[in-house]
Amino acid sequence: MNETVKDISAINWEAVRAQFPILHQEVNGKPLVYLDNGASSQMPQVVIDRLNRYHSFEHSNVHRGIHSLSQHATDEYEATRDKVRTFINAEHLEEIIFTTGTTDSINLVANSYGRSNFQAGDEIMVTEMEHHANIVPWQIVAEQTGASLKVIPIDENGELIMEAFHRLLSDKTRMIAVIHVSNALGTINPVEEIIKAAHNRNIPVLIDGAQAVPHSKVDVQALDADFYSFSAHKMCGPTGFGILYGKKEFLEAMPPYRGGGDMIDRVTFEKTTWNDLPHKFEAGTPPIAAGVGFGAAIDYIESIGMENIAARERELVEYATRKLSEIQGLTLVGTASEKASVISFLLDGIHPTDAGTILDKEGVAVRTGHHCAQPVMDHFSIPGTLRASISFYNNEHDIDRLIEAIEYTKEFFV
Repeated sequence: MNETVKDISAINWEAVRAQFPILHQEVNGKPLVYLDNGASSQMPQVVIDRLNRYHSFEHSNVHRGIHSLSQHATDEYEATRDKVRTFINAEHLEEIIFTTGTTDSINLVANSYGRSNFQAGDEIMVTEMEHHANIVPWQIVAEQTGASLKVIPIDENGELIMEAFHRLLSDKTRMIAVIHVSNALGTINPVEEIIKAAHNRNIPVLIDGAQAVPHSKVDVQALDADFYSFSAHKMCGPTGFGILYGKKEFLEAMPPYRGGGDMIDRVTFEKTTWNDLPHKFEAGTPPIAAGVGFGAAIDYIESIGMENIAARERELVEYATRKLSEIQGLTLVGTASEKASVISFLLDGIHPTDAGTILDKEGVAVRTGHHCAQPVMDHFSIPGTLRASISFYNNEHDIDRLIEAIEYTKEFFV
C-alpha cells in the first residue's frame, strides 16, 4: 500500500485504526478519543511487538562486541539509520545523527555549531511561533557568545510576516532556526522561501520538523535545509529517540557536543581524537530499543504511504475545522491558509484547563495550556488554548465526540 492512491477512501482506515491497541479502551467510563497526537502519537501493534522482540531475544550493547547478540543488535540499530536516510532522502548515511529527540538535536547544533561560530554582534533569527526548544538553546548560546536573537513576527492569522523576515536579514545574521509546522497553531511555514533567501547570503538554516515529518513527505535535499530535526515519538515510534539531519560539510567541521564512549577514535591523557561521522556526535550507550522500534515505525508508516497519510489527515482537519467553526462561543486560534493537523481554540468564559478537564471526563484527550510556545500566547494575549491534534488513525466519529464533549462542557459551566 506504499504507493499513493487516487482515492484514499479505498484504504480501510478502520482496519488501520484497529492496529493501535491503546485506542480501544475506556477512559472515565467513556470510549477514548485521543486527540493529543501533537504531544505524542500512539504506537501500532507491529511497533510494540518489535520492541518486545528486541527486549526478549535481541538485547545487547551495540558497536562494542564481537559476540553474536551484540553484532545482531548493532545491525538492527544501524538499519534504522539507513531507513531514516531513505525516508527523508538524505544524500549520505553519515548525515543522520541519532539523538534523544528534537530538543536534543537543536541543542546539539546550538552548542556545537553556535559556540564555534557565533561572536559578539552576530544575530540568530527565530520566529515568534517557535516551540521553546527552538528558542531557549539559542538564547543560552547567544548569552555565552555575545550574539543576539532576532524574531520574525506573526500576524493575527498565525502566519509569518515574510516582509519582516526579509527586512531582518542582514550581514550580521549567522543562523536562522525555524519551525516547519507550528505545534501551537498548525501553521505550515514557507521554509523553502526562507532557506533560499538565507542561502543567497550564505546563512545556514535549521528546521524544527517535529510537527512536519509525521504529517507530510519531507525531502531534505529538495528543501536544501542545512539541519533538520524531528522525533520518533510523534510518528508512531518510542519516546527518547530523535534525528538530526545535517549536511556533511557542516557536521564534519563541528566539534563534538558530548564526550564519552563511542564518539572517540583514540584517547590519551594528552589528547583525544574523534570518531568519524555519525558517531562523533553519539556519545555513550544509545537508546537501542527505541532506535530499533523507530525502524519498525518507519516501515509501518511507509506501508501506508506518507502521501496517503497526509491526504487522510487533511480530510479530518477540514472536517474538524468546519464542525468547530459552527460552535457558538468557540474561537479558533491560528487560521493560516496552510495548516497541518493542529487545531487550537478557546471557549468563551471558560479557562482552557477547566474545559480540558471536563473533556477528559467525557473520554476526550486534548492538550491544554501554552504548548511550550508562550510567545505565541503572548502575541494573542491569552493564557493558553485547547489543542486538538489529529492523526491518520483518528476518524470522523472522534471529531463528532469532541464536538459533543465541547457542547457538554459549555452547558456544564452555564
